[in-house]
Amino acid sequence: MFSDERKDGSPRFGKLHFPVGLWINSPKKHFAKLGRRWPSVGSVKSTSSDTASRGSEPVEMRPATKNKASRHKRISALFQRGGTGVPTSGGRGRWASEKKLADLIDPLPEDRVEPPSQGEVPGILKIYGGDISTGANYKSVLATARSTARQLVQEALERYGVAQANAEDAYVLCDVVGNVNGTDGSWQAQYLRAVGDSERPLVLQDVWKPKTGCTRRFEIRRRCDVERMAEGEDGDGSGISQARRQQSRRSRAASGGHVAPKERADNLSLRRSISEMNLSTKRRRDRKGVLSMAVGEPQEAAEESRLKAAEGAEGTSTPPASEAEAMDVANLEQLSQCLIQPPTEHPYFLQLLGYNEKQEFVIHVMTRRRHIFGRPERCPAPDQSNYVDTFLSAPDILPRHCCVVSSVPPADPSQPRGSAMVRPFRGALITHNGAPLHRQVELAPGDLLGMGQHFLFMYKDPRAAAAPPAWLPKAWVSPGLVGALACQACGRSLQERQEAFRAYLKSREPQLRYRPQEQEALLAEIVRLQEAPNCRLGPAFLFGLCLEHAARELEPGHLPRLIARIAQLVKEAVWEKIKEIGDRQPENQQDKGELGNLSIEEVAADLRPLMLWMANAMELLSLVQKRVLDIEKDLDLEGASHNALLSSDLETCDEAMAVLDEVIMSTFQQSVYYLTKTLYSALPALLDSNPFTATADLSHVPELSSMPEGIQGTLAIYQATLELTRDCDLHPDLVSQTFGYLFFFSNASLFNTLMERGSSHQSLFQWAKAVQIRTNLDLVLDWLQGVGLGDIATEFFRKLSTTANLLCVPKTSLLQTSWSRLRNDYPALTPAQLQHVLTNYQLGPGRVSPECWSPPEKERDEIAHSDIFESFTDHPPLILPCDGFRLRLSEPVSDDTLHRQLTRLRRFLWELERESLPANQRAVYGLDPSQ
Repeated sequence: MFSDERKDGSPRFGKLHFPVGLWINSPKKHFAKLGRRWPSVGSVKSTSSDTASRGSEPVEMRPATKNKASRHKRISALFQRGGTGVPTSGGRGRWASEKKLADLIDPLPEDRVEPPSQGEVPGILKIYGGDISTGANYKSVLATARSTARQLVQEALERYGVAQANAEDAYVLCDVVGNVNGTDGSWQAQYLRAVGDSERPLVLQDVWKPKTGCTRRFEIRRRCDVERMAEGEDGDGSGISQARRQQSRRSRAASGGHVAPKERADNLSLRRSISEMNLSTKRRRDRKGVLSMAVGEPQEAAEESRLKAAEGAEGTSTPPASEAEAMDVANLEQLSQCLIQPPTEHPYFLQLLGYNEKQEFVIHVMTRRRHIFGRPERCPAPDQSNYVDTFLSAPDILPRHCCVVSSVPPADPSQPRGSAMVRPFRGALITHNGAPLHRQVELAPGDLLGMGQHFLFMYKDPRAAAAPPAWLPKAWVSPGLVGALACQACGRSLQERQEAFRAYLKSREPQLRYRPQEQEALLAEIVRLQEAPNCRLGPAFLFGLCLEHAARELEPGHLPRLIARIAQLVKEAVWEKIKEIGDRQPENQQDKGELGNLSIEEVAADLRPLMLWMANAMELLSLVQKRVLDIEKDLDLEGASHNALLSSDLETCDEAMAVLDEVIMSTFQQSVYYLTKTLYSALPALLDSNPFTATADLSHVPELSSMPEGIQGTLAIYQATLELTRDCDLHPDLVSQTFGYLFFFSNASLFNTLMERGSSHQSLFQWAKAVQIRTNLDLVLDWLQGVGLGDIATEFFRKLSTTANLLCVPKTSLLQTSWSRLRNDYPALTPAQLQHVLTNYQLGPGRVSPECWSPPEKERDEIAHSDIFESFTDHPPLILPCDGFRLRLSEPVSDDTLHRQLTRLRRFLWELERESLPANQRAVYGLDPSQ
């Protein structure tokens, strides 16, 4: 929980350092963006001038002829190599459709050339094929407004001399938009899109114009190369152009866009291409063609009927239809454009309301498991977090507005499919079935999803089982008890409302409902609960329920403010307790004539509130950390560059957690300070007392009353501290660290006293005294082992225990031991400390230390400048625990004390809510809190 740091230096993961005065450290396929230039071929320089000058209008329209024979003659003459009647480009027998740069002197502007009003009037379309033949730059083919891309590919392949069977399947017509390089006049392609086999290039040319400064030309490329290039762009492309390309593809698919002929035969959900929808303003003259498309006639038959109609129009003059018939045909065309069947294998959104419905699609298909709605940006950020699947162009739509995650298929097909999830991005205006949406919820098929003030979608999933819609009007529920239990609009009787209220009061579910206006009174009441007997972790538990309610029911920005307020209230309560304890100390009393130390019972009673707040602050910090991790996940998902509100919320939470860290540090510091202050006066008896007196019964070591009188005071302090930590439900890690510091202080204090008195006339450096010290120390360690603190005590009493062992060595053996042997046998002692013990060891009157105790020459300088006393500043750091917390807010309340406090607070909140109602409405709800 605490291991996932959001940033370095966060105070919630710092170490606490302190002395006796302590301190704490505390379909992704977009318009392929190209970067290569087209090379010039031979004397043909149309890579720049031909398309750049005429790329805005690459179609040369010629008037139709009434004579079918002359038309065929003209076509045959056009495709002859250097034949008579067709002007050539020179004496080399070049293709008649090829042009030199010099031929393009005065091209017509784009707005001067218009497509023919009749679909059968042919024109010349230039198709560039550098991937097929390097000897020519483009080929010209005849095209009409009804010519499909597949037909033009077939004709262009014949012009290029590609004679393989079904060669048109291996090539695709591409719509390329680019501009002219101003330095060398070369063509610079910017965007490329594969034209669908059933799309009409001339209609495409007429309806979609390039932006200012760009021109268009059609190219024929190998299908595999185009697909490979699109896959490469998907792998490393980013930005708004990629998102628009994918959205364009998906929107076309959702609205009946381009699919392969075989795929359209298999899937009726994507029926017609854009050109088949007749997006140009021309009218169809053949009624049969429109009707066949409306009833789902196969493509081949519909195409055949259109070709026959076109040939009839070219061969003979057809009398004009009546005005009524023309209007009927136009209405049928509009009707045919609405016949779009939804997909059957993917979830999708049906747009019910929009911002500019004339330019928006009706169906938006989810082709990815994670679908994001947003507004297109002019200058998108380069990171992938800005990716958007569906663009909504409205002023109140955010760049990343809403995210929908579809359900995962169950492992067992017989099991029902899970629900999709929808979550708004921070600051986005979202409604779910008419209710404001602030956080992630389930999205069921048929749910209504509103985005901003303009867009309304219905979510549909054809894979899920049919179910009635969930957006029928329901009773409004407020965060308070009146809205949840006593709303008369829900149709419940008076008795039913009373039963619901009584069930809520007695419920053991971890739930505490309140309104924002009652929050301050509720928090103050929770702080006062700490003084109640047997409360223990009640404040942290109730504060946690407040956090759960705010995260679930209130607006997202309320939770960080609530965390900060709770931390501030806890800090103020702790500061008051610290001040009260300080005022009760003897040295701070006005009457200083009778100064005396407080007993351990008085100290434990004073420290109990601090220990309780330490335990509650630790549990509360873990609950807050869980909520902060959720906010950090939202920030990582939405991106810090897009949401300053989330960043501000995290800063607020960090400051609140720093306050809780400070509370833990201060309570720990004050607790160990007063405990060590009491220990300081009890420890010297361990060095002076004789455990071998007649009153000591060493056969009942665990019993404190049977211990020697000299160590009873020290053990009483340890026992009172242990009972205090258990009574306050202090975290086990904090209990261990509390005793770790007490043992550290005891070891350092006893060792320094031993070293100080060893050089005086009351020397303790003798064998008889050492045996008494060793026995007292063993009794203390054995008792601590019996209460579960033996390992910690052994670790921190190592130096004192090593010194006692050295002094207990028989005098005759010690006199024969060399300096190097003593250094190896007692490594816990520094050279200076060992030298001090040996120098002041009581050998007897007139006896001097043996020469073998002398340290070598190289260590004497170090010993002379070293301190023999232990420093109190080298204490162990306080490390906050990462697990092992006691509170579980997801489980029913099993503790009777906590349940009583929870019930009392529920009644308290109900009284506050009743008082806020008008006097003539308080009895209407029929809820008696005394029941």
